[in-house]
Amino acid sequence: MERAGAPALRPCTAADAAVAVPLIHASGPAALRYVFAPRAEGQALAFLHAAFADGAGEFGFRNHLAIERDGSVLGVAALWDGRSNAAFTVAAVRQIVGFYRAAAPGVLWRGLRFERVVRPAQRDVAYIGHVAVSEELRGQGVGRSLLEHLLARARAAGYRRAGLDVAASNSRARALYEAMGFTVRATRRSTLADRTGRVPDHRYMEVGLQV
Repeated sequence: MERAGAPALRPCTAADAAVAVPLIHASGPAALRYVFAPRAEGQALAFLHAAFADGAGEFGFRNHLAIERDGSVLGVAALWDGRSNAAFTVAAVRQIVGFYRAAAPGVLWRGLRFERVVRPAQRDVAYIGHVAVSEELRGQGVGRSLLEHLLARARAAGYRRAGLDVAASNSRARALYEAMGFTVRATRRSTLADRTGRVPDHRYMEVGLQV
């Protein structure tokens, strides 16, 4: 039997959209539906597809990394810091206005409300976001491998801390983060809810990086 290769991290490309976008959506479905699905269930996925293909901003392919093995994408994540916040805002406004047209102000308002729960990245912290692994591979060490690659990349770039947010309802992800040394620094309560449901409370976690 041929032995599978080790998982490796690589930058995403626009061609990864079919696999990457559903994974990005799975990383925070309640929050993404709240912000990006004001009228119909499929709007969030449709917007994420458009933003990913555009390339720019928080949801663009240029901000994402894929972990793959033998040419198959196993999971995705993003890694950035607060120096990208202004550019992300400009890209988000452009993408949202272009996609939602007359409904754009409402989407932007919900996005601003969500930032009270998950705050913009800090300038000196390597922020890890949109972490997701294919459902059939969860529990097989892929998530840990993905995080190890991300932390190694952050360490090599000179960061002393890495941070992420996790939904309080996602005990499995939090257990993994804690096992890798992350500790809770803040719990942010959510009162956000609409016809799609409630956005859960989130916990901000950090880990120190030995440089």
